[in-house]
Amino acid sequence: MLTIASRLDVMNRLGRAMADPTRSRILLSLLERPGYPAELSRGLELTRSNVSNHLACLRGCGIVVATPEGRRTRYEIADPHLSRSLSSLLDAVLAVDDGVVCTDETCDVPLCCGGEV
Repeated sequence: MLTIASRLDVMNRLGRAMADPTRSRILLSLLERPGYPAELSRGLELTRSNVSNHLACLRGCGIVVATPEGRRTRYEIADPHLSRSLSSLLDAVLAVDDGVVCTDETCDVPLCCGGEV
Protein backbone atom coordinates (compact mmCIF):
# COMPACT_ATOMS: atom_id res chain seq x y z
CA MET A 1 0.00 0.00 0.00
CA LEU A 2 1.37 3.41 -0.95
CA THR A 3 1.13 6.26 1.52
CA ILE A 4 2.03 9.91 1.35
CA ALA A 5 4.91 10.68 3.70
CA SER A 6 5.05 13.76 5.88
CA ARG A 7 7.61 16.43 5.01
CA LEU A 8 9.73 15.42 7.99
CA ASP A 9 9.59 11.77 6.97
CA VAL A 10 10.64 12.68 3.42
CA MET A 11 13.64 14.64 4.76
CA ASN A 12 14.62 11.75 7.03
CA ARG A 13 14.36 9.20 4.22
CA LEU A 14 16.38 11.33 1.82
CA GLY A 15 18.98 12.03 4.49
CA ARG A 16 19.33 8.35 5.32
CA ALA A 17 19.66 7.45 1.67
CA MET A 18 22.27 10.08 0.85
CA ALA A 19 24.26 9.67 4.07
CA ASP A 20 25.80 6.44 2.83
CA PRO A 21 28.51 6.87 0.16
CA THR A 22 27.52 3.67 -1.67
CA ARG A 23 23.86 4.66 -1.85
CA SER A 24 24.91 8.11 -3.07
CA ARG A 25 26.98 6.52 -5.84
CA ILE A 26 24.02 4.35 -6.85
CA LEU A 27 21.73 7.39 -6.88
CA LEU A 28 24.19 9.33 -9.04
CA SER A 29 24.26 6.45 -11.49
CA LEU A 30 20.46 6.20 -11.54
CA LEU A 31 20.20 9.95 -12.15
CA GLU A 32 21.99 9.35 -15.45
CA ARG A 33 19.77 6.44 -16.50
CA PRO A 34 17.82 3.48 -15.09
CA GLY A 35 19.98 0.53 -14.15
CA TYR A 36 20.07 -3.16 -13.36
CA PRO A 37 21.81 -4.58 -10.28
CA ALA A 38 24.43 -6.51 -12.27
CA GLU A 39 25.28 -3.46 -14.40
CA LEU A 40 25.40 -1.17 -11.38
CA SER A 41 27.69 -3.55 -9.52
CA ARG A 42 30.10 -3.72 -12.48
CA GLY A 43 30.00 0.01 -13.15
CA LEU A 44 30.52 0.95 -9.51
CA GLU A 45 32.94 -1.91 -8.81
CA LEU A 46 30.79 -3.28 -5.99
CA THR A 47 29.53 -6.76 -5.24
CA ARG A 48 26.11 -7.66 -6.57
CA SER A 49 24.85 -8.42 -3.04
CA ASN A 50 26.10 -5.04 -1.79
CA VAL A 51 24.27 -3.23 -4.60
CA SER A 52 21.13 -5.30 -4.04
CA ASN A 53 21.12 -4.48 -0.32
CA HIS A 54 21.50 -0.76 -0.99
CA LEU A 55 18.83 -0.84 -3.70
CA ALA A 56 16.49 -2.50 -1.19
CA CYS A 57 17.16 0.34 1.25
CA LEU A 58 16.56 2.99 -1.42
CA ARG A 59 13.39 1.20 -2.45
CA GLY A 60 12.24 0.98 1.17
CA CYS A 61 12.83 4.71 1.53
CA GLY A 62 10.62 5.29 -1.51
CA ILE A 63 13.42 6.84 -3.53
CA VAL A 64 13.73 4.21 -6.26
CA VAL A 65 11.25 1.87 -7.88
CA ALA A 66 11.86 -1.58 -9.29
CA THR A 67 10.27 -2.80 -12.51
CA PRO A 68 10.53 -6.50 -13.41
CA GLU A 69 11.64 -7.08 -17.00
CA GLY A 70 11.68 -10.80 -17.65
CA ARG A 71 14.44 -12.26 -15.50
CA ARG A 72 15.92 -8.85 -14.68
CA THR A 73 14.73 -5.94 -12.58
CA ARG A 74 15.22 -2.35 -13.69
CA TYR A 75 15.69 0.34 -11.04
CA GLU A 76 15.09 4.04 -11.48
CA ILE A 77 14.43 7.15 -9.42
CA ALA A 78 10.82 6.96 -8.22
CA ASP A 79 9.66 10.41 -9.28
CA PRO A 80 10.82 12.95 -11.90
CA HIS A 81 10.49 15.71 -9.28
CA LEU A 82 12.99 13.84 -7.13
CA SER A 83 15.39 13.46 -10.07
CA ARG A 84 15.25 17.20 -10.73
CA SER A 85 15.66 17.99 -7.04
CA LEU A 86 18.67 15.72 -6.64
CA SER A 87 20.22 17.26 -9.75
CA SER A 88 19.63 20.72 -8.30
CA LEU A 89 21.25 19.67 -5.03
CA LEU A 90 24.35 18.66 -6.99
CA ASP A 91 24.54 22.21 -8.34
CA ALA A 92 24.46 23.72 -4.85
CA VAL A 93 27.53 25.48 -3.54
CA LEU A 94 28.47 24.36 -0.04
CA ALA A 95 30.29 26.70 2.35
CA VAL A 96 32.85 24.35 3.87
CA ASP A 97 35.16 25.77 6.53
CA ASP A 98 38.48 23.96 6.05
CA GLY A 99 39.62 25.13 9.47
CA VAL A 100 36.88 23.28 11.35
CA VAL A 101 37.74 19.77 12.46
CA CYS A 102 35.10 17.12 11.84
CA THR A 103 33.84 15.60 15.08
CA ASP A 104 32.73 12.33 13.52
CA GLU A 105 35.41 9.74 14.30
CA THR A 106 34.05 7.39 11.63
CA CYS A 107 33.84 10.03 8.89
CA ASP A 108 34.91 8.73 5.49
CA VAL A 109 33.73 11.68 3.37
CA PRO A 110 36.41 12.65 0.82
CA LEU A 111 38.29 15.84 1.76
CA CYS A 112 36.55 16.02 5.14
CA CYS A 113 38.74 15.40 8.20
CA GLY A 114 41.79 15.38 5.98
CA GLY A 115 40.54 12.32 4.07
CA GLU A 116 41.65 11.61 0.55
CA VAL A 117 39.59 11.79 -2.62
